[in-house]
Amino acid sequence: MPSFEHHIFVCGNQRSSGHPRGCCDPEGGEALRGAFKSALKAKGLRAIARANRSGCLDQCEHGPCVVVYPEGIWYGAVGLEDVEEIIQAHITGGAPVERLLLREDCINNRDCPHRRKD
Repeated sequence: MPSFEHHIFVCGNQRSSGHPRGCCDPEGGEALRGAFKSALKAKGLRAIARANRSGCLDQCEHGPCVVVYPEGIWYGAVGLEDVEEIIQAHITGGAPVERLLLREDCINNRDCPHRRKD
């Protein structure tokens, strides 16, 4: 079996309600990851793309966050309504969804202007 072309990591971090940094899966139901898995299956893409739950991606203020590898494309504020567009545009079409991209100067930057201190 050939290796996957894409790995979609969906942050599943949970924090207590009202935490200043927020979290990517406040209900703890993994609904976003489930939506990616269902959409990949429905489109017959399970052989080329895999949706996995990740631990904290440390981009909490931009959440819910998703990162697609091997491209290293980071998405923020991803909702259930964005899943089909990400799969259609990025996974099958090769073009990242611009409106959801995290700014390069925010990723893994402790001084990101959006970041709230723990």
